[in-house]
Amino acid sequence: MTVRELDAAGIDDPALRAAYTRCRGLNARHGRTYFLATRLLPVDRRPAVHALYGFARRADDIVDDLDSTATAGERARALVELESQLEAGLRHGRATEPVIRALADTADRYGIESRHFTDFLSSMRSDLTVGGYASYEELGRYMHGSAAVIGLQMLPVLGTVVPREEAAVHAAALGVAFQLTNFLRDVGEDLDRGRLYLPADLLAAHGVDRERFEWSRSTGARDGRITDVLRAAAAHNRGVYRTALPGISMLAPVSRPCIRTAFVLYSGILDAIEADGYAVLHRRAVVPRRRRAAVALDGLARAVTARAVSRLRERPVAGEQVCAASRPRAAGTARAVRKEAV
Repeated sequence: MTVRELDAAGIDDPALRAAYTRCRGLNARHGRTYFLATRLLPVDRRPAVHALYGFARRADDIVDDLDSTATAGERARALVELESQLEAGLRHGRATEPVIRALADTADRYGIESRHFTDFLSSMRSDLTVGGYASYEELGRYMHGSAAVIGLQMLPVLGTVVPREEAAVHAAALGVAFQLTNFLRDVGEDLDRGRLYLPADLLAAHGVDRERFEWSRSTGARDGRITDVLRAAAAHNRGVYRTALPGISMLAPVSRPCIRTAFVLYSGILDAIEADGYAVLHRRAVVPRRRRAAVALDGLARAVTARAVSRLRERPVAGEQVCAASRPRAAGTARAVRKEAV
């Protein structure tokens, strides 16, 4: 299937194919929900999504790998090197890091703004020194780079039937919603890394503090006030999903099943957390396999229908911008335009 994806995307260079294959492997191994949803995209768009995931995963591994013995200074230097490779890749198409090579090619093909990648790395750097946030407003500034820009990176690949700026606010919200869900699911593991992404003022409103969370994590004991914090955080998260939802209908029809499936599966993690009594400090909540399979099958049916309808069209419908906006540029075109502009 990897070969078919690369052929469909017109990726012919052997080194570049190897780089994309590396990204696909990272997605398949570490992003189960994300990878499952990506399988519902048209085959030619999947490599770009794998490249975006691979870059994010590479940076995240530098910062968060619990099995690594690297010091904070060594992690910071690794991020600097990754950013240096990113700049070289985006500017000149040269990089030795496979994920950067694939990312630079994807950014060029789809015209993805480079600031979305530099903003992401800025938030990753803050994870090396910042272990908590005072409020949702403060957390939101961090999540712009760590989550909102992921949605913005995806938009050119997915395509839209409205002006991209109109869909952007919803795409950014969906990235934030997914990350808030990850924060809730992984709150115990994040504490082990010295971080707590639940705002301090939310904890204080329910009469607990970070030390109480650490006590619960280390002892296995429960506290009803902690459950109240987690329940309130889940309610806030659901509100962000509601903000993101209208954006799905703004996407290219062939991309909607993918994002809808990711939406249902990720928001379903909140259901699993609730069903497990908000015990996330002690174990990870998991969406049941049967539920995941049912959602995936529904997404597959929608994807097949959307592609059949797309093939039947002899020409784009009047006023639809998706075909031109979402069609990848020939490799090197965007880079050549930038050089001419300079």
